[in-house]
Amino acid sequence: MEDAIVEPPLPRVSVVVPVYRGAKSIPALCQRLAAVLEPLGGGHEIILVDDRGSPENWPAIEALTAAGDSVRGIRLSRNFGQHAATLCGISRARGEWIVTIDEDLEQPPESVPALLAKATEGHLVVYGVNTTRSHAWWRNATSELGRNLFKFAIPSLNREYTSFRVIHQSVARELERFQSPFTFIDGYISWVTNAYATVVVPHATGAHAASSYSLRKLVSHMVNIFVTFSNLPLRVATWLGIGASMGGAAWGAFILFAKLTGGVGVSGYASIMAGMTFLGGLQLLILGIFGEYLARINFKTASMPLFLVERETRH
Repeated sequence: MEDAIVEPPLPRVSVVVPVYRGAKSIPALCQRLAAVLEPLGGGHEIILVDDRGSPENWPAIEALTAAGDSVRGIRLSRNFGQHAATLCGISRARGEWIVTIDEDLEQPPESVPALLAKATEGHLVVYGVNTTRSHAWWRNATSELGRNLFKFAIPSLNREYTSFRVIHQSVARELERFQSPFTFIDGYISWVTNAYATVVVPHATGAHAASSYSLRKLVSHMVNIFVTFSNLPLRVATWLGIGASMGGAAWGAFILFAKLTGGVGVSGYASIMAGMTFLGGLQLLILGIFGEYLARINFKTASMPLFLVERETRH
């Protein structure tokens, strides 16, 4: 009689790491994670998701999975972005608590126990936040501006969100139901629960702390969040249209009154062209806003996958 296959016990903690250009940093990250998670007991697993930012990623991930049973590797078919790669790892995680952490060692693995301890106080989500950040000034300013705008446009959004999170499995399983092609994990979490807490953690500047986010990517990410989770751009377009219509009507009434009272002689060509240019630009802006929403509806109805897995290591 064949021996029954014994499934390995489920780990208490799963750590998801999206890997973009972290081939040099993930060995140290995995070592430091194992050092702080093993004393906690209950078992753990580390899931490294190769988001195809560098050809060096997958060989480094394969070497780590071969060296330790607690490390698993997933390689995506192409670059899908940090949030999609993180969501892929979350969908494969088996632990009761799921930790997400960046590859670059700016978020210290030694803070994971503090986040887990806070979570066990009755919170479904815990964020590791920083009092100060070591990024470039323009990135800090852009991030702070974005957070303030998001809070105004999306009142339900958890303002103090970061990519350093602890998520309970009950919340993580619900995240898989969202199929928007413009993935924003923290927006999804805000839809699922507002039972979150924060823990202040250091923000280290490590040897591998070069950010993969350019100014263009940050602005694009902000636009995606606004259009996906808020109708504020549509409201702005509506009020711009109303304001332009009222302004045009008032200006026309003023011109008619001035003409009747002799205050206007020869009509001005420059003012007519200026008005036409302004209104034409306003119309294009409003059409562009509607186009952004229509494009997302098209992507949604096309049922495009959030990510595609090319290969996966097994243990």
